[in-house]
Amino acid sequence: MGEAGIGVALLALVAVFALAAPHFATRANLTHIATEITLNTMLAVGMTFVILVGGIDLSVGAVMALSAVVSGEVLTSGGLSPSVAVLLAVLVAAAVGMVCGLVNGFVSEHWKVPSFIVTLGMLNMARGAALQYTDAKTLYDFPPGFGRFGTATLLGVPALFWIALSMVAVGHVVLTRTVFGRLVFAIGGNEEAVRLSGHRTGVVKVAVFVIAGFAVGIAAVTYMARLSIASPIIGGGYELSAIAAVVIGGASLSGGKGSMVGTLLGACLLGVLTNGLLLMGVSDFQRQIITGAVIVVAVVVDHYRGRLARRLTPLG
Repeated sequence: MGEAGIGVALLALVAVFALAAPHFATRANLTHIATEITLNTMLAVGMTFVILVGGIDLSVGAVMALSAVVSGEVLTSGGLSPSVAVLLAVLVAAAVGMVCGLVNGFVSEHWKVPSFIVTLGMLNMARGAALQYTDAKTLYDFPPGFGRFGTATLLGVPALFWIALSMVAVGHVVLTRTVFGRLVFAIGGNEEAVRLSGHRTGVVKVAVFVIAGFAVGIAAVTYMARLSIASPIIGGGYELSAIAAVVIGGASLSGGKGSMVGTLLGACLLGVLTNGLLLMGVSDFQRQIITGAVIVVAVVVDHYRGRLARRLTPLG
């Protein structure tokens, strides 16, 4: 059923928690859920591009920490007006993320090293660089307006979540309405065929890691705006949550299949699941077990859905 099936599962989960979990269906809690899934949605947008070409990026959490502390240094350096400092901080965070993504993509493609290994190395380098840059200290005391934006709402929805939705919308247009998007899907499906047709697959594969890095930079600024801090230890495990959202959203880890709408639904499902279990008093350890089981079920369902599609293709 694809995205429709994920949407039905999400609605069913909401209905169950609305009946079983106290205070789940309140406006305050729904706003809290939207706020909580913002970061994962942003990271998952970039991760979708990477997974569609058959890659993986394990460095997003550490790169987010590095982007945050470098950007935070700009915000706390002084000598700039608050508006200029905020704009420059956003640009710096995005640039740091894109540079790390460029390194990931170039090393993986140029030397044909699996992206799993390259990004695992980047995870350690970025985390170490963030700790070294700040001497393991947390940065704070940002411009007041920066923090106010992190808690602002628009039409009753957190302003930061609107930014995440905008990233999903742009990603959807890129994947479905551009030549680049078609190449991303084609490379994930059959890279050799795309290469033999005259396209430079390596450029596209490097570009998706740069896009993922850009999404990480924006997520770093979002984190800072929400909590008004920049810490070198943030982002631990965020890469796994982003991958989970993409996989639950229907993407195949072998590449060539997935969508931004599915990724958004996957992030929402994870957020609703975590919040509902918390309100029901389920312990953190048990929540991890349940979330892991949901991911495994999603992969298994995708496997059988793929087998069914291959069997029905000749009949079409």
